[in-house]
Amino acid sequence: MAVSAAAVKELREKTGAGMLDCKKALEEANGDLTKAAEILREKGLSAAANKAGRVATEGMIESYIHAGGKIGVLVEVNSETDFVAKNEQFRTFVRDVALHIAASNPKFLRRDEVPQEALDKEREILTNQALNEGKPEKIVEKIVEGRLAKYYEEYCLLEQPFVKDPDKTVEEVLKENIATIGENLSIRRFVRFELGEGLEKKQENFAEEVMSQVKL
Repeated sequence: MAVSAAAVKELREKTGAGMLDCKKALEEANGDLTKAAEILREKGLSAAANKAGRVATEGMIESYIHAGGKIGVLVEVNSETDFVAKNEQFRTFVRDVALHIAASNPKFLRRDEVPQEALDKEREILTNQALNEGKPEKIVEKIVEGRLAKYYEEYCLLEQPFVKDPDKTVEEVLKENIATIGENLSIRRFVRFELGEGLEKKQENFAEEVMSQVKL
């Protein structure tokens, strides 16, 4: 069901969970605020929100090399303490994030990192696309906003479906780990290299190769 922005805001203020998490919980609870709050608690998202403001400067840098050296990833994930940085659950999560980046090829960490120029260009393309489809001008803006959400989902790491569990976003998996590990965790930065990227060469889809390995 559709939920109102006011309900999402109220649930966010009540639980401290993220806007997207609150919206999903309300949809799952058919708009029932109490039930939605319980859903967030069950998923550990409220607990994660309470830890989000704490400083995380420890952690680890993980590397992932795939396909005989054709794709390489470096990712930094921070924790609050060096003790947690040595925790096997934390280290597994970081390795999974590196694998995800290799497979899904995000361009940005979060939506506020998308350059305004790129966003304006995408908005222009989507607007023209909607108009060319014959959509009424009065609803074009709403259509564009909906399609921009798909753009963020495709290119922003935290909003991408997690390769090992596509029913969850990377951000949701991050928050689950925060809740169970008991410390604030933060994916700080990453870089992904693909052999020959930017050069004219035979087209090979290395990302699909990585995805096939994940599904084995």
